[in-house]
Amino acid sequence: MMAQRSERRRIRLDQSELLCTKGCGFYGNTAWQGLCSKCWRDENQRDRQKQIQDDWALAERLQREEEEAYASRHQKTQPQPAVAPFSKFEERKTKEKSSKVNTVTKFFTPSIKIPPKKDATVPLDAQSSPSSCSTASRPPSADTDHATREFMDFLKPLKYGRQIFKQCRAFTESMAFKRDMGVEDMSECVQDFYQSLSERLHTQFKGTGMLVLYPFTCAVLMWTFLLLGSSEYVEGIMDEVERYTTTRLYKEVFCPETSDDEKKDLAVQKRIRALHWVTIEMLGVPVDEDIPEASDSVVKAITDVIEIDSKRVPKDKLGCITRCSKHIFNAIRISKKEAASADDFLPTLIYIVLKANPPRLQSNIQYITRFCNPSRLMTGEDGYYFTNLCCAVAFIEKLDGKSLNLTSEEFDHYMSGGQASPSRPLAGGSAISQVHQRLDLLTGLGERQELVMERARQLESDLIDWTDEVEQKVQSVLDTFEAPTPTVVTADGAAPGAPAASSAIDSDNVENEHLPPPLTPQVFAG
Repeated sequence: MMAQRSERRRIRLDQSELLCTKGCGFYGNTAWQGLCSKCWRDENQRDRQKQIQDDWALAERLQREEEEAYASRHQKTQPQPAVAPFSKFEERKTKEKSSKVNTVTKFFTPSIKIPPKKDATVPLDAQSSPSSCSTASRPPSADTDHATREFMDFLKPLKYGRQIFKQCRAFTESMAFKRDMGVEDMSECVQDFYQSLSERLHTQFKGTGMLVLYPFTCAVLMWTFLLLGSSEYVEGIMDEVERYTTTRLYKEVFCPETSDDEKKDLAVQKRIRALHWVTIEMLGVPVDEDIPEASDSVVKAITDVIEIDSKRVPKDKLGCITRCSKHIFNAIRISKKEAASADDFLPTLIYIVLKANPPRLQSNIQYITRFCNPSRLMTGEDGYYFTNLCCAVAFIEKLDGKSLNLTSEEFDHYMSGGQASPSRPLAGGSAISQVHQRLDLLTGLGERQELVMERARQLESDLIDWTDEVEQKVQSVLDTFEAPTPTVVTADGAAPGAPAASSAIDSDNVENEHLPPPLTPQVFAG
C-alpha cells in the first residue's frame, strides 16, 4: 500500500516537454514560453517587424485623415505644416528601424580617426585601460582587472586577437552608459553582439589564418583546431568573450533596478520557506539519506546549488548546476543500486531546491537566460540541467495538494503552519531524525556523567573513612600490646646487676682436660 502511494506521488516529466515547442530539437525555457533562444529571438523580431508595420499603417492613415480634414477646411491646401509633424515622425521611425540593424555592426566598422604611430607598437597589455570617461564613471574592480588580463592572454596567439579585444572593450564601455536601458533591451544588445561576433569569427576562421605563427603556441592551437573543428574552437573563443563581457557588465546587468527580479526572488524564497514541511516521501524521491554516501552526495548537491549566486559568469553558474545534478544522479544510483533515470532526477532536484532555498534564485536564472551564450542553453548537458532547474522552480511555484497526493484540507493545514501528522516524518527526513537521535543520546550521556561523578565522590568519601578506620585499629593494637623493656649488655657479656660467670664459654665441655696443649709459635730463620 505504501509503495502504491509512493508511486502515485512520483513527479514525472516527459523529456519532450524540455524541448522547444517549435520542434527545432533544442532545449526550451519557461522564461521564453517554452522556446529555445533562437526561436525566441526570431519570434521577437517578427513581433517587432509587425509592430513597426502596424505603426506605419497607423501613421499613414492618420496622415490621410489629417490631409482630408485640412483640405476640407481650406480651399488652398498647404501640406507643409500638416506634413511637417508626420515627416518628423517618419524620420524618427526610420532611425529606430535602422538603429536595430546597426546596433552591433558599428563595432566592426573601422574608426575614421587615424591612430597615432605610437599605437602601432603598443602591446595588447597597454590597451587594457578603459577611456578616461569610463574610468571616471566606473573604476575597475579586482575581478574586472583579472578577467581583462586573462582575456588578453587568451587572445595573444590569435592573429585577430587585437581586433577582438578592441571590439569587446568598446562594446562593454558603451553598455556602461546605458544603465537606464531596460534589462531586456540590454540583453538584446548583448545577444546581438554575441551573434555578430560569432558569425564574423566563423567567416574569418580559415585554419591557421586566425593564428600568429608562434612555433609552440601555433602548434598547440592547430592540434586543438584539428581535434575540435572550427565550430568548437569558435565556441571556445566565444566562451572567453562571454566571460570578459559579463564580468565587466555584472553590476549593471545582474538584478538591475529596472527589472522586477528582486521581487521574484523574495516571492520564491517565501514560497520555499512555506513548503518546509514537504518530505522525501511526498515527492517520491528515490534517495535513502540513511546511507552515508548518498547523504554526502545530497549535501554536496545543496552546496553546489547555493554556490550559484557566488559566480559572476553565466558559464560558471551553469557549471554549479551541472555539478549539483551529477551529485543528484550519484545519490540516486547509490540508493537504488542501479543507474538513475531521468524520471527520478526531477523530483530529487525539486527536493534539493526546497532544502537549499538558494539565494536570488530567480535573478540567477534570469541572468543566465539573458546573457549566456545562447548555443550553450540550446544543447549539451548544461542546457539540459538548466532546463530541468527552470522546470523545478516552476513546479515549486505551482505546487498544490494534488501534486503531493494530499487533500486540499491537508495542504492548507500544512501551509498555514500546522504540525505534520505523526504518520508522516518531519521535514528533512532521516537527517532531522538523526539530529534528534543524537540530541537524545547527548542527554543520556549527560545523565550518565552525573551518575558517574556522584559515585566517584561517594568512593572518595568511603576511601577517606576506610583510611581513618585502619589507622584507629592499628593504634588500638599498639596500645593493647606494650613492648618489653630492652636489656643492655655490657662489654663482658653480662647484664648490669647480674652475678659474674665463673666458667668460660666451653665450661660445659667435660673433655677439655683431655685436649692437647696449644701449639707454640716458632720462628724460622730464612
